[in-house]
Amino acid sequence: MHGEAAVGGTIGARAARPARKRRRPGQSAAVAAALLTLAALPAAAQVAGDAVHYTSPNDVTEHCVMVTHMPGGVYSEHDVEQERALCAVDFYDGAHALCPKVFSTSPGTLVYDISRGEFAGRAQAFEDAQCAHVSPVKRGAVGEPVIFKMTMNDRRTSATFATSSLLYYHFSRYLAASVHVPVSVFRAMDKDVHRTRVSQRGVALSAHRKGGAMNHAGWEILFAAEQKPSSYAATDELFTADRRQVHGVLLQPHGDRYGPELNGTRRSGWGAGQNRDFQETAPFLALRSALPLVEAMDHGIHGAADDPTLRQAMRHGVSHEQMVFWMQELTEITLLDYIFSQQDRIGNIDQLAWWYWVEDGAVHRQPSSGTAVPAAIAAHHPLRIKRTELNDNDAGGRVPYANFSKTTGMLEKMRHYRAETYRRLLRLASDFDSRGPLYHYVRETFGLSERQIGQLVGNTLKAASILRESCRKNRLVFDLDAEAFLVRGEATVEPLDCDAP
Repeated sequence: MHGEAAVGGTIGARAARPARKRRRPGQSAAVAAALLTLAALPAAAQVAGDAVHYTSPNDVTEHCVMVTHMPGGVYSEHDVEQERALCAVDFYDGAHALCPKVFSTSPGTLVYDISRGEFAGRAQAFEDAQCAHVSPVKRGAVGEPVIFKMTMNDRRTSATFATSSLLYYHFSRYLAASVHVPVSVFRAMDKDVHRTRVSQRGVALSAHRKGGAMNHAGWEILFAAEQKPSSYAATDELFTADRRQVHGVLLQPHGDRYGPELNGTRRSGWGAGQNRDFQETAPFLALRSALPLVEAMDHGIHGAADDPTLRQAMRHGVSHEQMVFWMQELTEITLLDYIFSQQDRIGNIDQLAWWYWVEDGAVHRQPSSGTAVPAAIAAHHPLRIKRTELNDNDAGGRVPYANFSKTTGMLEKMRHYRAETYRRLLRLASDFDSRGPLYHYVRETFGLSERQIGQLVGNTLKAASILRESCRKNRLVFDLDAEAFLVRGEATVEPLDCDAP
């Protein structure tokens, strides 16, 4: 119930530390010592970063960790602020209510801000009144909920590996990706409190929901594991070493799901089939074309329109400006998915709309709340462009997962690429190959097993090899720079040494 920041051991000071919280009467101290040692935690919970501590009603010390930033990564001030905001979430302060997520396929906990309004300070009342909703609650909460997501892998459930969200966040910043991956932080919680406050309700609410068999199975397995941790086979992936806490990540996704225009038709069913359908969308067809960039865009749009479903999805037209952003984002998505062996990307790509315009040679943007051009920027003739939000990243990182980016040859088919992405990938691969600082960062930061590290490193080296070979054979053109395209109105090819990172 009381939270305070602490640093020690492998914990770094890269992320700014949240302010110390005042102890309330009758509460125990979060931790007696000023240092936090994570060595006693299992591999999956040995994360490194700035930490905040909370104490549950059972006197269990919980940790929230803002994971150490990746050396060379491009992090914004907003990223740091969001990390601090996530780790400032106190499950026991009366200002946050917890509801089970019973939509989609995997279990999770929706954390609502009830710091003001009709339920202010009355978390139990909110949970009793509002948690029965299948969709996220709109009444009585401030803004959208934060999600506490844990690992869940069973033959009856969908695949979820919480650490994957941390990997995507930090690697996307290292690659200076334009696609937006939400900030995520490590979080642990008293398993008994979570069981009685969330999981028990999750089992009941998901029991008779149409199409919710995997979600219900997840809640059943989680509830049973919180009663008896050893009942869950990969115990360390779900529980801390003392078996008193479940652990996962906190994040706050934004955006709405794309339709077939980017997620593909999915008519071939789950697995390799829908991943091949994905490669028939307009931006992917353009990426596969050896034509100059603008001609490749037109080729992609016309080729996709041959499919009635895709033609309907693009019925309002697709501009070259929209296409260049989509193409650049897809190169980043397929690369990240290749590195982490992501098996559940298709159908899980989201978007937010923005107004873009060029003023004095610089690109500006602001969020779009509708299709009408705001009067304040109308003179700049802004374009409404959908930007990709990569929110659902939890089916990567584990060795058993199927790497569909790899098995369907996505990287081999690329003919257009962003030079900066290519350079950063080569630097990353060179470092991994020589066991340099980035390699040791990965080993010491995310709590990955040796097999998981080996897969990540191997995939990175292979991805770099594939793209380097395409470059050497003049199959890869470095002409993707979406913002430069907006400024110049045309594509510019950047000459690049294929072997020099």
